[in-house]
Amino acid sequence: MSRLLINKPSAMQRAAATMSGRAAAALPLRQPYPQQQQQSKLTPSVVIRRWKSFIHSVQKSATAASAEPAAAAPSVTTTTAASHRSRIQSEAFGGRHSPFDARRSFSTSTNMPAKCLQLENINPNFITMEYAVRGPLVIRAGEIEKELEKGAKKPFDQVIRANIGDCHAMGQQPVTFLRQLLALTFEPRLLDSPDYPEDVKKRARAILANCQGHSVGSYTDSAGLEVVRRQVVDYIEKRDGGVPSDWQNIYLTGGASPGIKSILSLIHAEVGGKKPGVMVPIPQYPLYSATIAEYGMDKVDYYLEEDSGWSLSRQELQRSFDEAKKTCNPRALVVINPGNPTGQVLTRDNIVEIIKFANDNGLLLLADEVYQDNVYDKSSKFYSFKKVAYEMGEPYRSQELVSFLSTSKGFLGECGIRGGYMEVVNLCPQVKAMLTKSITAALCSTTAGQVAVSALVNPPKQGEPSYELFQKEKNATLAALKERAELVHKTLSSFEGYKVNPVQGAMYVFPQIEIPPKAIEAAKAKGMAPDAFYAFELLETSGICIVPGSGFGQKPGTYHFRSTILPQTDKLKLMMEKFRVFHADFMKKYK
Repeated sequence: MSRLLINKPSAMQRAAATMSGRAAAALPLRQPYPQQQQQSKLTPSVVIRRWKSFIHSVQKSATAASAEPAAAAPSVTTTTAASHRSRIQSEAFGGRHSPFDARRSFSTSTNMPAKCLQLENINPNFITMEYAVRGPLVIRAGEIEKELEKGAKKPFDQVIRANIGDCHAMGQQPVTFLRQLLALTFEPRLLDSPDYPEDVKKRARAILANCQGHSVGSYTDSAGLEVVRRQVVDYIEKRDGGVPSDWQNIYLTGGASPGIKSILSLIHAEVGGKKPGVMVPIPQYPLYSATIAEYGMDKVDYYLEEDSGWSLSRQELQRSFDEAKKTCNPRALVVINPGNPTGQVLTRDNIVEIIKFANDNGLLLLADEVYQDNVYDKSSKFYSFKKVAYEMGEPYRSQELVSFLSTSKGFLGECGIRGGYMEVVNLCPQVKAMLTKSITAALCSTTAGQVAVSALVNPPKQGEPSYELFQKEKNATLAALKERAELVHKTLSSFEGYKVNPVQGAMYVFPQIEIPPKAIEAAKAKGMAPDAFYAFELLETSGICIVPGSGFGQKPGTYHFRSTILPQTDKLKLMMEKFRVFHADFMKKYK
């Protein structure tokens, strides 16, 4: 297979052409930032050369390994581990997932028959898509954990995974009410137990009565259980002060991600011979860039204003839109509020301007509002895009809008259960029918996730047996997150060369860091983005795993990283101290 890839590099050429073509298409959008054109340039010949180099190195390693005597096995293992670590680091060039990620599945055997699926005959978009949150740094973090388990000596005794918003993995405790509701719906015989409150039993019976065969093991309607969708409507109307909602506009999803992907898939159509484009904020959550690449669409970057607290200007939106129209058809505008990775909370005035822009330019508005319960700044407040658009009156009340919420964030933090919903507003009825048809092909979202959504939108009410404990747990979780948001901002702001906006909401901090020229040169020598180099040094020195800002997008010449605020307070304080020591040593070494 290796020989075939070298002799017939059509797959590499297609993938490389896709990557370089996108880069070329994106150049007009980046005119205000010419440095980025150089930083992000990746020609087809470069991609192919890297693949060939890798294939030759694999063949050489396989030949060398087969020639090694058995007695030398330990030294081979040591050498391989060191080279593997170096390879993982080099994959972080550009601070992104590399095309080299696919190499892990390669066989080094020369006796194996050729596989029917090879790089030259698979979807090239799978090769070009990237997802920084689970990129090379996380792979290396997992390897370090295994090394520590085997007794390896390092300057730390644990890996602190601050790379992803996985609440329970970082020690957040589950909400009792939700877990009781799950227990009763999945094991109905517990309904006879005196150990469960009556209000939870009542809710469990209502859900089971809506399930075929009175079992959550049955399929639900493709859009989800009607009883839960009606509960979502009640929740939305209460949240938005009476703005009407329709349960038939609610789709229960496996977390927010499947809903987002279904909408992006829906708009994937060429118009006038041009590919569809999706406007995304920079910095952005990599789900959007990965999905846009997977679907072969154009990502249209618009930059948030860091100096004004990651705000969003109408002027920047218009610049981005106008430039994009030269190469694609912008179809949708993505807004993340509260922000990921930036942690800002949009003001109502800012939301008004965004809605006007979307309406004036005929864009579908995608409101990613999964962090709406995570607002910590006393001067900030969450406003839903739906509520603001409704209050603006026509024509904005008729703005096509899809909003998303998830049980993975907020105060529940149930990432693994995969619960969420999307509300689809003002879509053409025929288009909505096509969306429903496409969702039908996937049968339904997991019933565990649907039960979790029910717990989120239909919590205990005052006077019910579960109310006091529920409020206590909810408030304790949100208060702890607020404390950590302030702790992280205060600590990082004291570091030399750091510029940190307050964490108004969400679960992350996204500081800007000044990386000394000597460190930039060292990163360049390793083929890495400077912020990825910084992050790898941090991981290898202190055991802290973060995500380089280049994985989210940033203005050229600036460097950032994203860290969660999720580690429990004691561990977070330890993490901040490790961070302080590392950064001081890093600056001393490279300044």
